[in-house]
Amino acid sequence: MEAAEIIEDGLLLRPWRATDADAVHRACQDPDVQRWTGVPRPYRRADAVRFVTALAPATWADGSGAPFAVCDAATGDLLGSCGVVSLDQTVRSGEVGYWTAPWARGRGVAVRALRALARWAFGALELRRLIWQAEVGNHASRLVALRAGFRIEGRLRLAAPRPEGTGDGWIGSLLPGEVPAPGAPGPAGPGTLPARRAAVFGREQPTLFATVGAVELRLRPMEVRDLDALVTTCQDPETVRWTTVPDPYQRADADSFLRLTRAGWAAGASAHFVTADPDDAYAGSVQLRLDPTDPLLADVGFMTAPHARGRGYLPAALTALATWGFTTLGLARVEWRAVAGNTASRRAAEKAGFVAEGTARGRLDHRGQRVDCWVAALLPGDLG
Repeated sequence: MEAAEIIEDGLLLRPWRATDADAVHRACQDPDVQRWTGVPRPYRRADAVRFVTALAPATWADGSGAPFAVCDAATGDLLGSCGVVSLDQTVRSGEVGYWTAPWARGRGVAVRALRALARWAFGALELRRLIWQAEVGNHASRLVALRAGFRIEGRLRLAAPRPEGTGDGWIGSLLPGEVPAPGAPGPAGPGTLPARRAAVFGREQPTLFATVGAVELRLRPMEVRDLDALVTTCQDPETVRWTTVPDPYQRADADSFLRLTRAGWAAGASAHFVTADPDDAYAGSVQLRLDPTDPLLADVGFMTAPHARGRGYLPAALTALATWGFTTLGLARVEWRAVAGNTASRRAAEKAGFVAEGTARGRLDHRGQRVDCWVAALLPGDLG
């Protein structure tokens, strides 16, 4: 396949040159490039030389892909990489890959480059589809794909996962005619809900604060040091009675739960916080789970350590969590559900402002039986 050049929206996409090696080497020292891409680690200058002088030209020559250097069209400065990393000539489908050099971030380089690449691939290569994949947790790449018009369609197990990664990936696709015009904000432009969520879940989980009288509580990510207290809480008869925690609850269950909380944050699907007392010790936990079909809806789950019950910690933590959900995640409704008869849970929810809405018959599967549940909800206006 003959190498090509693309000029669009202030960018020049051109074949890699031997003179790019130093800039590629410098860019690939960046922790995010090393974390989310398949570049060698450590990345040496010899790796950069091999890429620009051997691997990239060979890919063009054998028609297996179309790797481009992304440059400023006016100055020629290298800004990043974008290309078709694999081609299936039989079905006319290709997979895209990209990274932005750390010195060029915040300028929409990846979005502009990916749109230009997609237009060229659908035109010059006559492709019928482009595919995007990224490891679950790479919210920056996901946002770029959305802004370039890709439809995120699900998750799949990665063929070559990083040893320290999640092992799962997001996948999306783009068809001809779906690429936004140059300069258009696209379906996930600044200020949209996807952009807000990417900014939140693409960073470390924050710490929230709540007060009960003169007592300040911290809502922080769960840590290994919390697991013994979690086991004690989940072995408590009241916890077993009203929740679906494994029974008997073992340390292995707590280890698994810790992994699930971290995976939920990485996927942007949930946020689990430990309610920590003034000594920063585990006093309970609260969780916000985003609805997979309605982006403005979430529900809460919570438990309190036996030694911390009756102190008002839970309503305060719920209020702080819901406030964060409304203001930061843009939620419109947070729901609470509990097995009918769980008056302690209902009392905590109502003290946090949740308004009871009724009983849903047979709504929950509770330890092998369909049971009724109470339903309540909190709206932003309910917090005053």
